Amino acid sequence: MIRVRQLTQRYGDNRVLRGIDLQVQAGEFVVVLGPSGAGKSTLLRCMNRLAQADSGELVIAGIDAMRRDHQRQLRRQVAMIFQHHNVVPRLSVLKNVLTGRLGSVQTLSSVLQLFSRTDVELAMSCLRHVELEHKACARADSLSGGQLQRVGIARALAQRPKVILADEPVASLDPKTARLVMQYLRDATRQLGITVVCNLHQVDLACEFADRIVGLAHGRLVFDGGPQALDEAALARIYATADPLTAADVGALPAPVQWMTEGAA
Repeated sequence: MIRVRQLTQRYGDNRVLRGIDLQVQAGEFVVVLGPSGAGKSTLLRCMNRLAQADSGELVIAGIDAMRRDHQRQLRRQVAMIFQHHNVVPRLSVLKNVLTGRLGSVQTLSSVLQLFSRTDVELAMSCLRHVELEHKACARADSLSGGQLQRVGIARALAQRPKVILADEPVASLDPKTARLVMQYLRDATRQLGITVVCNLHQVDLACEFADRIVGLAHGRLVFDGGPQALDEAALARIYATADPLTAADVGALPAPVQWMTEGAA
């Protein structure tokens, strides 16, 4: 489903991705861990062509994501969930979810926001998936942060993608709501067969929900395995950094690794 070979990306003199090799199977839930600046967000942005990788191979759902002329085709198959929701506050919840259909409707219908009955029924089904059907007519700016993120998931599902990329989707949520949002994302893989690649800082959530965990450090892949293999040695490789760990980074680590990093924050 996703094949990455020797992917590189730099911003000026800063080498953000340094030859990433990764393969993700259809229907797999993969969590990417790593400290701030490790290249997690850049990797996802390259997958959706929000950023252009400098070199390497990147194939998603059979589409060559390195080619600019494949961008529209790629974005029909790849949905994105952002940390800060990216909803339109003045629109209703239902209309926000329907924006996930814009890539599949004709240009005039897209401009006029005209959607078929089939699209509306699909959007309502996606809202039921995240238990927000009762909020369909509410303005988006009347919802809580956790509800807005669930709207983002419903919008992604309405796109009918083969892949969902989630960039720190629970960073601003309380632990209970974060776990709920992660559950909805995992349900997408289990029930709908959608491949999910999700960036996280929370190690505990990664171990609870991921089929597989990938660790990045300094733009390199330093861990790739199941949650049960994410031991102290693996975490030390992921979070071993030349820069001092932030308090948020240390707080996300299990207790034994927090002890190992005392004084670094």
